Amino acid sequence: MKKLKFILSGGGTGGHIYPAISIANELKLRFPDAEFLFVGAKDKMEMQKVPQAGYKIEGLWIAGLQRKLTLQNMMFPFKLISSLWKSRQIINKFKPDVVIGTGGFASGPLLQVANSRNIPTVVQEQNSYPGITNKLLSKKANKICVAYENLERFFPKDKIVFTGNPVRQDLLEIDNKKSEAIAHFNLNATKKTLLILGGSLGARRINQLIEKELEFIQSNDVQVIWQCGKFYFEEYKKYNNNNVQVVAFIDRMDLIYAAADFVISRAGASSVSELCLVGKPTIFIPSPNVAEDHQTKNAKAIVDKNGAILLKENELDEKFETIFSNLISDESLQKELSQNIKSLAKPNATKDIVEEIIKLIK
Repeated sequence: MKKLKFILSGGGTGGHIYPAISIANELKLRFPDAEFLFVGAKDKMEMQKVPQAGYKIEGLWIAGLQRKLTLQNMMFPFKLISSLWKSRQIINKFKPDVVIGTGGFASGPLLQVANSRNIPTVVQEQNSYPGITNKLLSKKANKICVAYENLERFFPKDKIVFTGNPVRQDLLEIDNKKSEAIAHFNLNATKKTLLILGGSLGARRINQLIEKELEFIQSNDVQVIWQCGKFYFEEYKKYNNNNVQVVAFIDRMDLIYAAADFVISRAGASSVSELCLVGKPTIFIPSPNVAEDHQTKNAKAIVDKNGAILLKENELDEKFETIFSNLISDESLQKELSQNIKSLAKPNATKDIVEEIIKLIK
């Protein structure tokens, strides 16, 4: 059999990068001799994260349109032409068998060129409300792997496969890692642990909330691991003490989930999928500053099935203390939320997506 070649493209945020890496890792398990190339946006976090995962990456000069008139917007046509040109060069040189896009601006030009060359393409949509790039690409894609039901209004129905989101495989086995996790993060084994996740870049409003409520949280005999994001670490590291660990980023997500008893999190697609898998009682605080308010829609898909608690940013000051107190004091509520969110998990998502990719290999 000939040596297979795969191009994966997705980036801008961890929510697009990590699914692409998960898919590549699974393909590599199936085809150890295959060649892989990632394509991302220059100056975005994928240019560091992908090489750290052991893959080569090429960068395109591309960025999204801003919502107001800016110099960046005026540069967009030039960036798009440049990215289409570079995508042609990459595809001509690498000659992929399949091209996989997980969202983000770089995947647009690349999959557009692949489609024009009749190279099979797969779009993986993480959110309950698709981004503009994937909506445009879906018209010519061979398969669209989705994580939420009822996306027929955005994508051609006959191309949709309901797979779930790719997640880190090490999250499947966290139940037996609790003692390792407590030692790794130097936690007190007799206390409950609250994990706060603001996404890879951080969440300003969640950070402000935790700063304001930190004394209240600690007064409930809870220890805190507060992932504040790289943009905010210098501002919040002063709150480190015996019961509070402030970190910019977490590398061992398997251990942090194993250690956590409760989670406060944004509702990005990858975070929601991971939290379904690990089954921890969760308060979602969706970001209202994303396209079409898709984080609220992601969270509601879980909350409507009684799998988590939804707290909107404009309700934080008024409701946080009551909701948090209820959660940490009510063991039957904790158990109910855990069971319900876990029932929504798709642990085989990565394998199922790879099965769809394999079907397209000519």
